[in-house]
Amino acid sequence: MVQCHSTRFGAFSIQEESVLTVPTGLLGFPDSHRFVILDHDTEAPFKWFQSIDEPAVAFVIMDPAVFHASYDIQVPADAMAEVKATDSDDLIVSVVLTIPSGDPTGITANLRGPLVMNPRTKLCKQVVLSDDYPTRYPLFPQSQPAALQPVSPACSAR
Repeated sequence: MVQCHSTRFGAFSIQEESVLTVPTGLLGFPDSHRFVILDHDTEAPFKWFQSIDEPAVAFVIMDPAVFHASYDIQVPADAMAEVKATDSDDLIVSVVLTIPSGDPTGITANLRGPLVMNPRTKLCKQVVLSDDYPTRYPLFPQSQPAALQPVSPACSAR
C-alpha cells in the first residue's frame, strides 16, 4: 500500500499497482512523477489525476472520445519509447480539463497536451502535439458548426 495525501481528498491509501509514473513530469510540474487516477463520481466521465509527490497538484482528466470523435493523435516515437509501448493502440489517452469557477459550461480540454498511458507498464507521458490542436477546446460549444459538435464514438492513439 502507498500512503497518499491530497489537499482535495485528505489522506488515503492506494495499491502500489495503481501508481502511474511520469518519468519526465508534466509541463509546469517537473517534480511530480507519481500519480494516481481517482474517480470524480461513478456516474461522471471525469477523473482526477492526483499527484502522490505534491498533495496540491491534481488535474481533472477525461477520455477525449466522450466529446471529440475525430481526435486521433499520432503518438511520437520518443513518447512511445518513454512509456515502453510498441503499439499505440495499447495506450490510454486522456486530456486535461480546465473548469472555470462559477461556470461549468465553460469547461475546456487541452487537446494539444494529452496524457498517454501504458496500462501494462504504468508509465505515462504528456505529449505536446502540433498547433493544429487547441489548448482550450470547449466541451460545451455554444455556436460551433454541426460538423464540430461533440459526439461520443471511440478515440484512438496512433
